[in-house]
Amino acid sequence: MSAVEHRFGPYGGQYVPETLMPALAELERGWEEAWADAAFRGELDGLLRDYAGRPTPLYETRRLGEAAGRRILLKREDLLHTGAHKLNNALGQALLAQRMGKRRVIAETGAGQHGVATATACALLGLECVVYMGTEDMRRQEPNVHRMGLLGAEVAPVEGGARTLKEAVSEAIRDWVAHVEDTHYVIGSSVGPAPYPAIVRDLQRVIGDEARAQVLEREGRLPSRVIACVGGGSNSIGIFVPFVDDAGVELVGVEAAGEGLVYIRLSTQQNRRPVQSAPGGFEVVRGDSSHVLIEYRGTRNFGPGRHVIAVRPVNAAQRDIARSDLAMQRNAPSLSPREREVLQLAARGHSTRKIAEILRLSPATVKTHFEHAYDKLGARDRVSAVAECLRRGLIE
Repeated sequence: MSAVEHRFGPYGGQYVPETLMPALAELERGWEEAWADAAFRGELDGLLRDYAGRPTPLYETRRLGEAAGRRILLKREDLLHTGAHKLNNALGQALLAQRMGKRRVIAETGAGQHGVATATACALLGLECVVYMGTEDMRRQEPNVHRMGLLGAEVAPVEGGARTLKEAVSEAIRDWVAHVEDTHYVIGSSVGPAPYPAIVRDLQRVIGDEARAQVLEREGRLPSRVIACVGGGSNSIGIFVPFVDDAGVELVGVEAAGEGLVYIRLSTQQNRRPVQSAPGGFEVVRGDSSHVLIEYRGTRNFGPGRHVIAVRPVNAAQRDIARSDLAMQRNAPSLSPREREVLQLAARGHSTRKIAEILRLSPATVKTHFEHAYDKLGARDRVSAVAECLRRGLIE
């Protein structure tokens, strides 16, 4: 019997086309053997240390702490090579692919960080790399698309649907079905059919292992609370797992709720009962089963990589045993100062030409600022953008 978890409580499992079942079984065997092999672990640890830059520091945010009225320590995963925690998983899975004789690697990406990390790992190990990305995300994340190209990866544009992460995942799975013999699919989030959630969890827990040791060395005690953002789940699971058995440490995940959602998901430590998040149910999505958002009319999320409609299996299991809280945070469009200025002047009735004169910009530049603001606000035109800003209190 496999030592790799297929389910986390009632969540997880393997819900994929029959053609992928042998590949999943091969992956599971390969992962068990690799994770138990001291040589593999040693090579990965060496790359994380010497190539990726681990351990990442623990930094106290003194001014933010003063404003919050409590001490706040940040685990600086942004200082890892490529700028995010994604490289922890990408290096491990690329090493695994190499060990299994897979010369071709595919991945999906939304914001581009997982794509860049996978392309980086493949360039290091000499593996062919194809990254699927929705064309809308490609437009919004052009610098990361350029980085992937520089690293030798092929960025495959996906035109279907909303042209974002969800469609990129579907296209990557189709590729894997067609090329399963020589291709490894590097999933970047703690989602998908088993053994992926367990693999991603084990490769990302280095974040929490380091953080726990660092805070004990620094403070002589554990923190009262560990907070992590939740998108695909790899970051939060990575820092939560080493603290799960520490009963005095509260674990809190904050998930982007988009525009239109007002639900708060909180576990109750007292009665240990699960609390439902948003209007949803227990469904199968992208190879695993978990809680999903069924009713989402009127919702909108501006952040690439945030288009995730299901709670990750490991997150869902932790929530059900009241081991972690999960709050949903509504969107606040991040208009630049110049975009606010342009919309503020538009609200006062100025034309594009007059706004250009006041701000000493070209009319074309002013138009570009308007277009960027429309995209962030989900507005059709100047009138609706100004109205939305006034409603939100973004301008006066």
